[in-house]
Amino acid sequence: MKLLKVHGSGNDFFILDQSKLEKPLSEAELKLLAQKICDRKSGLHGGSDGVLSVTAGHNDAVVGKMRVINADGSEASMCGNGIRTVARYLSEQNNQNAFKVETMQADLEVKREPDFAPGITVFEAEISPVSFTAKALGMHVAGKEKLVNESIPELSATLKFSAVAVPNPHLIAFVDHATLIGEELGRIASYLNSKGNPIFPDGVNVSFVEVLAKNKIFVRTYERGVGFTNACGTAMSASSLMYVLLFTGKSGLEEKITVLNPGGMVKTKVHQRADGSYWMSLIGNATFVATVEVELSAALAGDFSQVSWQETGEQKAYEHFVRSVVKNEL
Repeated sequence: MKLLKVHGSGNDFFILDQSKLEKPLSEAELKLLAQKICDRKSGLHGGSDGVLSVTAGHNDAVVGKMRVINADGSEASMCGNGIRTVARYLSEQNNQNAFKVETMQADLEVKREPDFAPGITVFEAEISPVSFTAKALGMHVAGKEKLVNESIPELSATLKFSAVAVPNPHLIAFVDHATLIGEELGRIASYLNSKGNPIFPDGVNVSFVEVLAKNKIFVRTYERGVGFTNACGTAMSASSLMYVLLFTGKSGLEEKITVLNPGGMVKTKVHQRADGSYWMSLIGNATFVATVEVELSAALAGDFSQVSWQETGEQKAYEHFVRSVVKNEL
């Protein structure tokens, strides 16, 4: 079995092109594979945040289909960092620079963008659909149908939260730096992603956002099914949307926003359609770390003693980019 280790802003995955297998994995095998190879302690080369399963699309209008299997075996409806890496993979496989990728809820536009720096391949991905409804979010907050910059007393006496699905659910709070790096995010997010919590019974991605300057924010995310992550593409997109909506005068539609995160940096833009609905552009690296070969049966058993791992060299270029460019943004 061949895999490709990839990342977008340090949000790392294994791409599995199921068309390259003798037969596609069953649902049970795909879930087990993700749990085994993504484990940060016993998984493949330090594990990952998830597996990106690539198959043929549902029709000729899309180049391929992406499914996102989290490290715990659960499935996410979308992954903004992941789709950029899948876009690059499909672009190179099919010699196309602009096309659509099928995801759980929508066929999304992707395209190649100019490199951020030498060796930093960049793709732009459409992030949509966007919804603020409690139903789309799986949210139960005092009967509210939507939540924009409001308190949830059960979670915090001081913070205000906004909730938006893009399409996976996100809960966002704008905070100061001390709160950003403190323990509140872990406390709140771990509770909201525990079984039996009444507010988000199915869990939710939780992000704290610090405004650094005009059109510059820092996003720290606890991702549903993963935990703390270097970056979450849909979280950065959702945070950018809420930044535009809540900080009127500091940013607007169609303005490029720099979004920093623990793993690097992306650029975003918030757009609005004629019908009033929103969508975001997420622009960032699509780094190929290594090509991997492992026996499927061994991987399913969690045995990674006989793995072929070939570094591409792109990670060194990315680390240099982070040191020389991203740190200067802070």
